[in-house]
Amino acid sequence: VAMDQWPLPPNPLNFSLPEPLLWNDSDLDLLNISDRRDSHQDKTSSVVITFIYFVVCAVGLCGNTLVIYVILRYAKMKTVTNIYILNLAVADVLCMMSLPFISLQLALVHWPFGEALCRAIMTVDALNQFTSIFCLTVMSIDRYLAVVHPIKSTKWRKPRIAKLINLTVWGVSLLVNLPTMIFSGLDKVPVCGIVWPEPQEVYYKAFMFYTFFIGFFLPLIVICMCYVLIIVKVKSSGMRVSSSKRRRSERKVTRMVSIVVAVFILCWLPFYVFNVTSATSVIKPTSALKSTFDFVVVLGYANSCANPILYAFLSDNFKKSFQNVLCLRKVGGLDEMDRSDSRADRSRMVHDILVNNANLDTHNAALLNGELQTAI
Repeated sequence: VAMDQWPLPPNPLNFSLPEPLLWNDSDLDLLNISDRRDSHQDKTSSVVITFIYFVVCAVGLCGNTLVIYVILRYAKMKTVTNIYILNLAVADVLCMMSLPFISLQLALVHWPFGEALCRAIMTVDALNQFTSIFCLTVMSIDRYLAVVHPIKSTKWRKPRIAKLINLTVWGVSLLVNLPTMIFSGLDKVPVCGIVWPEPQEVYYKAFMFYTFFIGFFLPLIVICMCYVLIIVKVKSSGMRVSSSKRRRSERKVTRMVSIVVAVFILCWLPFYVFNVTSATSVIKPTSALKSTFDFVVVLGYANSCANPILYAFLSDNFKKSFQNVLCLRKVGGLDEMDRSDSRADRSRMVHDILVNNANLDTHNAALLNGELQTAI
């Protein structure tokens, strides 16, 4: 990287690296000599960012662990959609577990845990970052199939197939994460990051675009296409139902779409804008830009905190489950809720059997009538 260019961390994943890796030695000397206030600002920023890291870690671990527990605890929660949510929560938990190490490096301005743990943390962090984004994409495709092709998709939307898809997501994430696994390590400081071979600038820029397209741009296109098709389907089918019911359906789907897409873009677009800009432009490094980038990285991690809210708390079943687990409901419990749902399921099953029998009787009667007319 050129000395007059703004070098972002060598790995464009949501992995915030401290000052020595963001700045080369000449830039640091110039900054310290020209303005000592920048150094004080850097220290203050590091303390604030470190604190935010621990807050994000605590909230993300608690929220996603709760999601995992209620899905595994209750049979009624083991739906196809919830299996994808479970995979997303597992990825977010593993991602949160790397935050304490990252925040300590930011505070200490070096990596004290050795190269082996550095490589492990880098791999886990990058792996689960890709897995989280791919999980969101799979969930969007699943919702598209459920809404637009409710009958045809029944043979695909099964728990067993959902589990296989989750395994595939991890496999693909592992494959696209190979560059991080191969080149991660310690530099001279030492600081944990990606140590590119020569020519470093070529590898750096190629990796920036590689992660941008695979880890953001392409998944975002798929997600947006799925929800646009869902809205089109809801509007077209809503014309055949009552006006008030159509408006409620459109409002509900539109609200969910806007939240999912807006939060996804809010958390990840600034991060990738920084990375692509660093690979395509010559930017003078400043203390303010460094602090801004640190905040942008934290914002990417914060997406893991938002996921339990977006994909769990907006569900009535998850709300009731969380309330029971946290002892916020005095009447009934999850077991009672399961029993009531089982009774409802049995009632629906009996109703479907009766309807099917009635249709079968009507069909048989029609056939018999046709045979009699033929005989006559």
